[in-house]
Amino acid sequence: MASKLFVGSLPYSVDDDELKELFSEFGEVTYAKVILDRDNNNRSKGFGFVEYGTDEEAKAAVAALDGKEINGRKIIVNEARPQEKREFRPRDNNRSGGFDNRY
Repeated sequence: MASKLFVGSLPYSVDDDELKELFSEFGEVTYAKVILDRDNNNRSKGFGFVEYGTDEEAKAAVAALDGKEINGRKIIVNEARPQEKREFRPRDNNRSGGFDNRY
């Protein structure tokens, strides 16, 4: 198991410091970040990532916190997977898209 964890279904009120505090009970948290939505006034997207120094600390946090209720929401805690590479998809020329630049 990797020491980086995905934390989903977070209440929108949780910030980085609260996330770190919640997970620090199980070991030294080296990184805690709630992901923010830039397009929505930097509001939480409801998920984040936590990283520990050792795999044992991460395993203990998953065992204890996965499914735990935080501010009325059951959070999801599991091993973080690497971000998948997104393929560039060229625009379909047969569809209009709002701005027409046929000058």
